[in-house]
Amino acid sequence: MSVSTHVLDSVTGRPATGMVVALYAGDRLLAEGSTDADGRCRLAEGPTGAGTHRLVFGTGPWTAAAGRDTFYPEVVLTFTVAEPDAHHHVPLLLAPYGYSTYRGS
Repeated sequence: MSVSTHVLDSVTGRPATGMVVALYAGDRLLAEGSTDADGRCRLAEGPTGAGTHRLVFGTGPWTAAAGRDTFYPEVVLTFTVAEPDAHHHVPLLLAPYGYSTYRGS
């Protein structure tokens, strides 16, 4: 299974560069990384197993570094892996008082 994300900042209309993202399976940390200049982060290559996984986005430190306040100090997206061999892309569109996500490709 591979897991990736793409974070966009809806305030600036730009990628959220340098945001820390962690991938968990249950309570076990599988991988951690930061978004690149395009707001993308690939967190896993290879099998992690089926079941519940979480992406934890460090939105608080990232918005503080940008000199802004945030209502969400972190965003946690929980998703189910039913096909361990498939690629799972979970984007995040971030706004000051809301966010949205979907299963990407």
